[in-house]
Amino acid sequence: MRAMRHIGSWGLALFLIFMFVQATIHPLPNPPLGSVKLFDPPGQNIVFVTLAEKTQIPLFEPTGRVFVAIGELVAAFLLLLPFTRKLGAGLSFLILATAVAFHLMPSVLGREIPLSLEAGAGTDSGQLFALAIAMLAASMLLFVVHPSRKHS
Repeated sequence: MRAMRHIGSWGLALFLIFMFVQATIHPLPNPPLGSVKLFDPPGQNIVFVTLAEKTQIPLFEPTGRVFVAIGELVAAFLLLLPFTRKLGAGLSFLILATAVAFHLMPSVLGREIPLSLEAGAGTDSGQLFALAIAMLAASMLLFVVHPSRKHS
């Protein structure tokens, strides 16, 4: 049973790590414009520009975007190490719960995000919202599944 918990813990952690790294630095070639938190030019990240416009709080772009990206990278690092994995799962839960909360408020972000900043652009049909929920569930499950230290 303990071996299954280790395997499950690694699987969930690697999923979360991959998603956080992909969203912050995008190591894969040709990332879509406006989808990489750390390397998008100011005013180009679709999610944070939308947040800044709808809330009238200019700190969301680029300052909020950079802080969120750093938090995601810290969570990814904590998830990588087994002895800090529960702390990483807790941090990822806080980040993702905030993201889901913003998505659930139509006046702030909404479930469907525009595909570009151009007027009349289509939406992602809720794919980013669904991914945030899946990652939130994975972080909650990881907090439960990760085996505790043995006490001697």
